[in-house]
This record gives sequence, structure tokens and C-alpha cells, in this order.
Amino acid sequence: MFLSVFDLFKIGIGPSSSHTMGPMVAAGMFLEEVRNGDWPRPQQAVVKKITVSLHGSLAFTGKGHGSDRAVILGLMGENPQSIDPDSVDATLQQALRVKKIPGPPDYDFDPEKDLIFDYDTKLSGHANGMVFCACNDLGIVLLRKVYYSIGGGFVVEESDLERVQSRASETPTNVPYPFANAQTMLAMAKKSGHSIAEMKRANEETAIGHQALDRGLRNTWAAMNACVERGLVQDGNLPGGLNVKRRAKCLHQRLNEQWKSNRTNPLAANDWLSVFAMAVNEENAAGGKVVTAPTNGAAGVIPAVIRYYLGFSDGADKKGIEEFLLTAAAIGGLIKHNASISGAEVGCQGEVGSASAMAAAGLAAVMGGTPEQVENAAEIALEHHLGMTCDPVGGLVQVPCIERNALGAVKAVTAASLALHGDGQHFVSLDSCVETMRQTGLDMNERYKETSQGGLAVNTVEC
Repeated sequence: MFLSVFDLFKIGIGPSSSHTMGPMVAAGMFLEEVRNGDWPRPQQAVVKKITVSLHGSLAFTGKGHGSDRAVILGLMGENPQSIDPDSVDATLQQALRVKKIPGPPDYDFDPEKDLIFDYDTKLSGHANGMVFCACNDLGIVLLRKVYYSIGGGFVVEESDLERVQSRASETPTNVPYPFANAQTMLAMAKKSGHSIAEMKRANEETAIGHQALDRGLRNTWAAMNACVERGLVQDGNLPGGLNVKRRAKCLHQRLNEQWKSNRTNPLAANDWLSVFAMAVNEENAAGGKVVTAPTNGAAGVIPAVIRYYLGFSDGADKKGIEEFLLTAAAIGGLIKHNASISGAEVGCQGEVGSASAMAAAGLAAVMGGTPEQVENAAEIALEHHLGMTCDPVGGLVQVPCIERNALGAVKAVTAASLALHGDGQHFVSLDSCVETMRQTGLDMNERYKETSQGGLAVNTVEC
């Protein structure tokens, strides 16, 4: 299945692509189906009320990830792309006050009674499951829909899940370079003489054209960079009750002072990478505007490495950013196609691990790497995230997620550097590494897959 660069890089809202953006999208899908869908309406039946239940990882960490808030916002007509984060609280207060979904027609919906965290009922399709019901005035269910949030903001209906999963194993045929794995990608690059970014560009332009692609890439980077800039000037504690203090602003001020003084700092590169990544993920934790890259929980890695490229590379330019994003998207597409980017499915190796691999590939490409070196960079970065669990303390995308993005960015730069010092030949292929991640995710205990039932989530005392 062909995954566009804009499937992987979606502009949305924090703190989670699968737990916030996904439920918001699902709520909107259900509301549209209730009002305009071609479903078998019983004679004389009128929808009066809507209920929602969250299951699996959405139940266990939904409070911390704002899944309940996201469902309410989606039913109130909001969507991740256009929502104003500053309007969220007012919209939620309105929903709690009027206990109605605005129409026409209106539907009864009391968030305190009609939105349930179901910890006991496990849905079979995916760890992130939601059940939406439309009922008449007697409480009889007229329409029931199950949705799954499968990572990175992607949402599928239960009836479509098997079809989507089967399509995921298909090789795309409607693009010039239909690579479904890294081996094929490298073979096509060698035969065509094109870079990975050039092949990805050709595939994208088949669907949307040159101008739309360039405009979309500019908008994507602008949103990423705006998130970095906003994160660098905000301070105070993050919401959620852990009292985690924002650190990016203070660290950024110190780094600027060191930069102006010309004092030698052997850790400067790592410090700048860290502050950029942390700025994004602090914004994400606060519910700000972010870009999935490929998820919200891993959103800081790629912007941090691009800012590093812009600040430390003499030849950095706009074209380089486009090449970076296209290369990163090609690698991210392979990982999602053959494994997963969902923390609830494979742990944080699928989120920060994938982001680090994507960033390493992008950096290697803009630094003049061959396709083989680019693939090697992605493999190195992903390999050294294998087995990483997703165990957010309090179900919040804060600890260890914020610092984990900083370390993912550092690993990406290191991986790119190692690959560029080689000739592209290496022992473990990217395809083998991706398959290992998939198998590791299957073997991983569910307590370590975004349920906050194991690891740091239970061994850290909340103060």
C-alpha cells in the first residue's frame, strides 16, 4: 500500500496521535455516519443519544492522553487539523454544561455518563479500540460502530480492518517506483540512478502533482518549526498532575549565552539536538499543535535533526529540507508497511525508534549519502531502539517520552555519521531490522505497550 509523505506527517494536536488525534477523528467519522450514512434505519426510529466506550490501551492510558477530551471535541465538530488549542477548554466546558451534541439535529450526550473507560472488555482488532453507539429515546441501539486507532492518527472501522491489513501487504502498482521493502528500494535506486528522495518525489507527484507536493512539504516544515519555536519560549509546569517542569526554554537560553560567548562546549551539538526535540514534545504534552513524525509521541526527533542540519551544515537550504522529509517518509512508510509505528502495538521502538531511523536516513541523504548509506543509517538507528518499551508514567506523554525524543535525535545523528563513514555495506539489513521490531512487538508483554501497567509507570513514585 502506498503511503504518502502526508500520511506520515499530519498536522494535528497533542498529546498523542493514536490516543488523541485518532479518537477525535473516529468521533467525527461516527457523527457523519449517524447523520448522513446509508445504514439500515428502523422505521420510525430516531437517534436521540450517543454513547462511547474506550477499550484496551485507550482505556488504560486514555485519561493521561486526553482520549476522553478528544472524543468530546470530535463529537462537537472539531478535527485535529483545524482545531485551535486555545479553544479546547471552552468547547469542553460547553459540552459538559449543555450535555448535547450540537446539530442539527442535536443528540443527547453527557460526557460524565455516556463516555466509558472499559478496562475489562478487550476488542480483538487492535489495542486501541472504541465503540460508538447511537440510541433511540428508549436506549435501544440503532447503530453501533467499532473503530481502531492504529497509530500515527490512522483510524479504521472494524469492518475495514482486515481489508486494510491485507492491503498493507500488497506492493503498490500505481506509482513509478513501487518499493515495498528496503531491498527493492535499493535495487530501484541502483537501476534508475535516482536517490531515495527522487523516487519518493516521483511517486508523490503521480498522485498530487509537483506544486501540491512542494506546497505540502513547505507547510509541513513550517508547522514543525513553529512547534519548535513555541516550545522554546514557554515555561511552567505541564498539565496532568505530575508537575513536570518545562526545561526547553531555560536550556535554550543557556545555549544561546554559550554561543555568544564563544566558549568551547564539547557537548554543544547534543545539547542543541536535545533542546529542539524537548521543545516539540513539551508542546505536545501541553496539547499544542504538532506534526506526527511519524507519531505525536515521537514528534520531536525529526524537527530536532532538521534544525541541527540547518544550524551545523554550511550547505543547508530549503531543498535540503524537502529532500530530508521525502527520504524520511520513504523509510517511515517501509516501517509502517512491514511492521508498525504504534506504541500500543509494538512499544516505543515503533515510535521513537521509527522516528530516529527516519531522521537518520534524512540526515544521511542531505549530507550526500548514497542510497546504500541512507539505508544503513536508518538500520543503525532502528537497531539500537529494538525492544524499547512504552511505559508512560501516569499515562501521560511526558516521562520518559520527552527526554526519549532527545536521545532519539542524538542516536539519529550518530547513526547517520557512522553510515557516512562507511560504504553502505553492512551486516544487518534494514528489512531484517524492521522484521525483528515486528516480532519483538508481538512477543512484548502488553504491560509494556502503552498501558502504564509496567516499567517506569509502576516503579516511579508520583510526587
